[in-house]
Amino acid sequence: MTMTTTAAIEVRGIEKSYDDLPVLRGVDFDVVPGSIFALLGANGAGKTTLVRILSTLLRPDAGTAAVHGYDVTADAQRVRESISLTGQFAAVDEILTGRENLVLVARLRHQRDPGTVADALLERFRLTDAGGRKVATYSGGMRRRLDIAMSLIGDPAVIFLDEPTTGLDPEARIDVWEVVQELATRGTTVLLTTQYLEEAEQLADRIAILRDGRIIADGTLAELKRMLPAAKVEYVEKQPTLEEIFLALTGARTDSTTTPEDRS
Repeated sequence: MTMTTTAAIEVRGIEKSYDDLPVLRGVDFDVVPGSIFALLGANGAGKTTLVRILSTLLRPDAGTAAVHGYDVTADAQRVRESISLTGQFAAVDEILTGRENLVLVARLRHQRDPGTVADALLERFRLTDAGGRKVATYSGGMRRRLDIAMSLIGDPAVIFLDEPTTGLDPEARIDVWEVVQELATRGTTVLLTTQYLEEAEQLADRIAILRDGRIIADGTLAELKRMLPAAKVEYVEKQPTLEEIFLALTGARTDSTTTPEDRS
């Protein structure tokens, strides 16, 4: 079933519980095609559960969601053909070289010329010189760039990046940021989950804050800043940072609630 929507991702009233523990309690948002949408929240907020539902790995208990115009429950196969998912840890084979990883995925996705696809992605992600080396020798940032490159084989319309810079050093994080920005420039829709406020501030066209399974704020950075009054320091107006907005809206610096998806 194709849904009539102009949004790349459309979420309405999504609910999900694990046994008696509610994780998502009626989530609503839209993502514009070709934009970067950041889903911001602490551990246990429900970010990964929502990504798993949108990527058809998990069925919601209630509500509807569409990705690239297809219902995630009624037309899961068409959704899978339209998306790619990159998890918190790089899903690369350390025994293979970077190029061999790309060629393998290209073959699995029935690309006409896997070698050409691999070489183009190595060049695009600045990995050409390392393409013949085993991935076991790669740095964390190089592995993540290779992982994202692998996820782009087949030109998916929508890519989900679940905590893509977890465990990376600052230089590697900036490398990944540049890759994400390039994806949107080329027209790919990106849904990014993150705990790093600076990451959302740097990358996102729109930011949603998820707390206790609900979206408590959704807007551009400028719109979110208007939710808090500017602070005045020695007669100089100071705009609130995204961190200040997040902490004010969530009411706590940390969220001790965890869900099965965060413990796994």
